[in-house]
Amino acid sequence: MKLYKEESLNSFAFWGGAKDTAKYLTEDEMDIIEYILAEQYPDGIYETDLNDIFWFNYDLVAELLGYEGFEAIMSRYDDEDED
Repeated sequence: MKLYKEESLNSFAFWGGAKDTAKYLTEDEMDIIEYILAEQYPDGIYETDLNDIFWFNYDLVAELLGYEGFEAIMSRYDDEDED
């Protein structure tokens, strides 16, 4: 059985390692990723597939936002710790 529901990435309940990826992203970045994924998956995406993108393909998430990899996003928070 297929179940799809309309939901914003900002309110999506990520689990496992995907939670660790999502916590580094701003609401605006989540909106950008949501827009891109909506274009790539016009018929929708399974929750597990979405979660897996954030869990196992976190560098892809960063690249969708224009970064070389996810370490660049994480380093923003390292820079804040130094201030």
